[in-house]
Amino acid sequence: PTPPSTPLPRACAPCLCPGHLPAGDTGEIKSEVREQIDQKVAEWREEGKAEIVPGVLFIDEVHMLDIECFSFLNRALESDLAPILVVATNRGITRIRGTNYKSPHGIPIDLLDRLLIISTVPYTDKEVKQILRIRCEEEDVEMSDDALALLTKVGMETSLRYAIHMIIAAALVCAKRKGSEVEVEDIKRVYTLFVDVKRSTQFLTEYQNEFMFNEIVPADADMHDAHV
Repeated sequence: PTPPSTPLPRACAPCLCPGHLPAGDTGEIKSEVREQIDQKVAEWREEGKAEIVPGVLFIDEVHMLDIECFSFLNRALESDLAPILVVATNRGITRIRGTNYKSPHGIPIDLLDRLLIISTVPYTDKEVKQILRIRCEEEDVEMSDDALALLTKVGMETSLRYAIHMIIAAALVCAKRKGSEVEVEDIKRVYTLFVDVKRSTQFLTEYQNEFMFNEIVPADADMHDAHV
């Protein structure tokens, strides 16, 4: 819409301007000021002078919130000025923090019912390879096609994060031998130096008795000995 010829009034602008605050004062905007602003914005909407463009609130690892935070979000989403809420989590059926109840993704059912859940699928070989190629460009790492193919295979067998971490380490190995681009030998060298979660877990399970503290009880162990 065409803006009006005269500038719109700024509701309670002096209250929000840092120049009108006493020196050194900090704190939250008073509820009275918020109500006045909301009332003025509502009037402008009814008169066609203003349009509300909602913002976006992204919360990663949303399962880390407790039940009080979820209650606050539930109430806040009912407001006309509420932003678009986007949450992300990698949890399955897990306990809601602050309660003894379990729910999908650690999110209360009443809040989960308000959300549109996006289904995800595992990355394909081509997608992992493209991600790693982009990451190499961002890190200014030159890598041969064979090395990238091997790194892609590693990412598919272990995890994408592990493969991404290997890029810089392989570049350092390449620089040490004064090479111009990362080769297959550099990837193999890094793979032997730094283990992924699966190999680390396998190592801990195999040599669990060699560590000072161990909570894994062998399958053939006596239960009485496990509690001693």
